[in-house]
Amino acid sequence: MKRIIDNDKANIIGMRIRDARIKAGMSQQQLSNKLELQAVYVCRGSISRIENGERSITDIEIDAISKVLKVSLDYLFGR
Repeated sequence: MKRIIDNDKANIIGMRIRDARIKAGMSQQQLSNKLELQAVYVCRGSISRIENGERSITDIEIDAISKVLKVSLDYLFGR
């Protein structure tokens, strides 16, 4: 099956997640902890890999991250 993304990245929103997390003054571990309170379990290492574009991200994770970081889905997708 052909990949939708034509580059080496596993996601297209990692850098925007990193930017929003830093603007929120949150560490990767703090983001992981807050996601856990939303019943979304993403370890600190996985957040690092998402931000670096090395790990794909589910729709449930994207939604929870946008809520925790208080940013819109449009922001995360660069719209």
